[in-house]
Formats: sequence, structure tokens, C-alpha cells
Amino acid sequence: MKKIVIIDYGLGNLRSVRKGLEYADASPLISSDPKEILSADGVILPGVGAFIDAMRNIEPLKDVIHEYADSGRPMLGICLGQQMMMSESEEGGITEGLSLVPGRVVRFPHTQLKVPHMGWNSIKIRTKHPFFEGIPDETYVYFVHSYYVSTDASHTLASCEYGIEFAASVLNDSGNVIGTQFHPEKSGDMGLKMLQNFVGMC
Repeated sequence: MKKIVIIDYGLGNLRSVRKGLEYADASPLISSDPKEILSADGVILPGVGAFIDAMRNIEPLKDVIHEYADSGRPMLGICLGQQMMMSESEEGGITEGLSLVPGRVVRFPHTQLKVPHMGWNSIKIRTKHPFFEGIPDETYVYFVHSYYVSTDASHTLASCEYGIEFAASVLNDSGNVIGTQFHPEKSGDMGLKMLQNFVGMC
């Protein structure tokens, strides 16, 4: 059984992610222990809350996360976890991210659309990747966020339209570090299929 470590840094939807992974036949472990993280088959960086708090909390694990990402093994960032993977965020003033994927986290523009963007929305798959194996284009997934990731086409796995088009899923140059702005663990059967795909990548 694959050992998947969900990084616990004090901000995250840990239990629902763990449940989703258990459904996907993984053996998920919630931990902040560098040894556990570095010995994992796959790592998940969850997150709910403010970027600045998340980066402050994750500071002691930054080197471990970079070492793991450089190993080529799969890593998945979910919601705020995806945002933390980027170069920087403008939430609460410019704050440096983990810089695993180039790009910036910016707030939705003021339009008639409600912010936060909350609920089900369809995604357009832009890049072929094992994470989206068996997932139809225009699949509906569940979002809750006020800020979105702005990155280039080569680092966009899937996009979503909400007043503007934004990166709903990103990847690094090597393709082993991926992120989703949406919550796969709350996105029904298709979301659970994505988690199964992630486990399969490990």
C-alpha cells in the first residue's frame, strides 16, 4: 500500500483529505515529521486560510518540501496548498511562496460575481497528465477561494472560467508537482478518481 503523507502545518482540511485518500486505497499519514515526509511515496500539501499565515507555519519545513519535490516523487497541493506552491501572493501584502511553480496569487477583480468563488464549476483540461486520466473535459469540481493563481500556459494543467479564466490546476517543469485550486476530496466521484490517479502516480 502506498504511503502518502499529508503535511500538517496547522492549517488544512486534513481529515477530509485523509478520507478521500483512504477511499483511493492509500495509507495516508498526517505528519509534520521531516523523516516521514522524505520517506513517503507521495506528499499532499493541503490548506485552508490565509497565505501569509500558511507560509509562516510552513517555514520550518520549506527545505524538506524542496528536497522532496526535487526527488521527482509526486506532490499535490490542494486549494491554499496550490497557492503556496507559487512564487508569491499579493494576499495581505506581497508574500513569497515556495516557488515550486512560477506564478502569482492574485485576488479576483471586483465584478458582479460573488467573491469568494464558492461552489461547483467546470474545468477545461489544458495539458495531458496522469492526474486527469479518465476525467472528462468540462468536469464539475468544487471551489472555495477569493484568490486565484496566475501562471503561464506551460504550467497550467486545467483552467476555469469565473469572470476571468484562471489556473484551476498547475504543474511544475518536471510534472511531478501538481496543484488544484479546487478540492478533489469534495468533488464527488470525479474528485475521488483524481485522488486515485495521484496514488497511482506514486
